[in-house]
Amino acid sequence: MSKTAWALFAVLGVALGAMWLVFHKSFGNDPHAVPFELAGKPAPRFTMKRLDTGELVKLEDFIGRPIVLNFWATWCGPCKEEHPVLQWAYQKWQRDVVFLGVVFEDTEENTKAFLVQNGSSWPQLYDPKSTVAVDFGVAGVPETYFINRSGVIVGKYPYPIDPQTMTKRISEILQ
Repeated sequence: MSKTAWALFAVLGVALGAMWLVFHKSFGNDPHAVPFELAGKPAPRFTMKRLDTGELVKLEDFIGRPIVLNFWATWCGPCKEEHPVLQWAYQKWQRDVVFLGVVFEDTEENTKAFLVQNGSSWPQLYDPKSTVAVDFGVAGVPETYFINRSGVIVGKYPYPIDPQTMTKRISEILQ
């Protein structure tokens, strides 16, 4: 075999090896897993106003109980899809888990109108300048954070949540 043929064979071998490495590292991973900086770290503390009462709510007041923190907006179609799931989950686990909704880049008026029409049994908090969303690293809505009794973020779900995923994630923070 000539030197040119050997060189081509070597280049082809390196290229195939690189492709194998890329595929090996990519396949088998959860395509829905979204890494985030706050995994395993204390949830950023906040104080926000409740939309229904105007009362100030502090995250630290709930440390000691598992927390489901959902960022959402009325203009978000997937948020509207997941609203009944959150309502169901709240009804099922309200004695064991704190549920908090955080309104993301929306107006109080739009949010209140949506809640009157669609209901909400759990507290909805208003983040007028999205500072809390920034602290949590919210990239878009809906995003749901799961915080354990110690106040540590153990999970994030950046999609409209379904009942099976909600059940799985709540069981993780109830441990």
